Amino acid sequence: MLEVRGIQVYYGAIHALKGLDISVGHGEIVSIIGSNGAGKSTLLRTISGLLRPKEGDILLNGDSIINLPPNRIVQCGIVHAPEGRRIFTNMTVGENLQLGAFIRKDDAIASDMEAVLNRFPRLRERFKQNAGTLSGGEQQMLAIGRALMARPKILLLDEPSLGLAPNLVAEIFKIIRDINRDGTTVLLVEQNAIRALELANRAYVLETCRIVLSDTGAALLANPKVREAYLGG
Repeated sequence: MLEVRGIQVYYGAIHALKGLDISVGHGEIVSIIGSNGAGKSTLLRTISGLLRPKEGDILLNGDSIINLPPNRIVQCGIVHAPEGRRIFTNMTVGENLQLGAFIRKDDAIASDMEAVLNRFPRLRERFKQNAGTLSGGEQQMLAIGRALMARPKILLLDEPSLGLAPNLVAEIFKIIRDINRDGTTVLLVEQNAIRALELANRAYVLETCRIVLSDTGAALLANPKVREAYLGG
């Protein structure tokens, strides 16, 4: 469904991604793990069109999207929930969700809003509150809900558990699994490597801007090198 082929990405003189190749199949959860600064967020920003690679290509269902602006990539079905949530804190929960559907012109926006509120009951309770008054977990739910309002075929999630209490981490990962079971393909970047690998059909290990390992999530969980480097032995 999604193929990243040999992308080379730079921040000025800094070589941020070095010939990356990954693939994401229809209906999969694919996780990207790695240390801070390895290039995980850069990869998602490149797929979503916020960064332009100097070399390589990105294909969606066989068609290159490398030259499309971010809004067109969203229209093609790739939607990015970025690290740090990036919600609009001075707008209400409802207004944030409505913005997720900004590019849509169809008649199903209201029913999709209802589906998001059913998935996240706390957002329904806080629908008219300013988003800046929400807890960290609620803000993460809002960020995911806003992304779902764009009707993604592929949902890019960047560090959805960052800064959350353990009970909320478990809830967020259950939500991700449920979203996938409902038909949305997921590409997940996550610092919590154990959770990411437990959830994933397949996963990649990113080190110093390169993919160094790829396998099923279960196989990487059992890999001694991965356990030593990322899973605390």
